[in-house]
Amino acid sequence: MADKIFLEIVTPEKKVLSETVDIVVAPGEMGEFGVLPGHIPFLAKLKVGELKYRVGGAMQHVAIMGGYAEVLNNQVTILATAAEAAVDIDLIRAKAARERAERRLADSRDKFEFVRAQAALQRALARMRIAERQ
Repeated sequence: MADKIFLEIVTPEKKVLSETVDIVVAPGEMGEFGVLPGHIPFLAKLKVGELKYRVGGAMQHVAIMGGYAEVLNNQVTILATAAEAAVDIDLIRAKAARERAERRLADSRDKFEFVRAQAALQRALARMRIAERQ
């Protein structure tokens, strides 16, 4: 049994990450889950949130905007709608997106607008949390 996991994060636009890691912790729709070497295979739906992984003693953070995680043979493949590493997040832009989403929530006229504004707010907050960890 290997003592490492291969983590790959892919979006429709690009490969965000491809690295050998010690542990992966992801925001599953049914709750956060962790994957260590030798984990049993499974497939999980992801929600907007923070994916964490550790390489040696350093914990790294990635904003995940939903998608799926597949765990198979000491490999975790994340197929994300969108993903951004902490070092790539512009905190000022994320704060502006939060403010826009909050205004849209306050001004929403119907359920559809409200749900879209809520989703935008969740994405902005996730990006801000991760950027602030840097």
